[in-house]
Amino acid sequence: MIEDMLEDLGLKVVASAAHLKRACELAATGSFDLALLDVNLAGEFVFPVARVLRGRGIPFLFSTGYGAPPLEEEFSDAPAIGKPFSVDQLKEKLRTLLPRS
Repeated sequence: MIEDMLEDLGLKVVASAAHLKRACELAATGSFDLALLDVNLAGEFVFPVARVLRGRGIPFLFSTGYGAPPLEEEFSDAPAIGKPFSVDQLKEKLRTLLPRS
């Protein structure tokens, strides 16, 4: 559903990962403009992926569900969106991350 939302906003989804190991690989080697990171990937926290992205200078947005753990202190200033969210809410959050064209 989130991939559909992104495509509805005119964005192209180039990769998706449901597990931390694969997400780390994509973060380290992938070519993309931004990442939407679910805080919980199959029971593992996504913070290692965020560290890789931050090191590469790739912007990211955390997605968190109800009752989700708080973000680690080092990411307290990172943008986040609470699930469930609407396409309009996602658009507003992404607007702050994407370069203006």
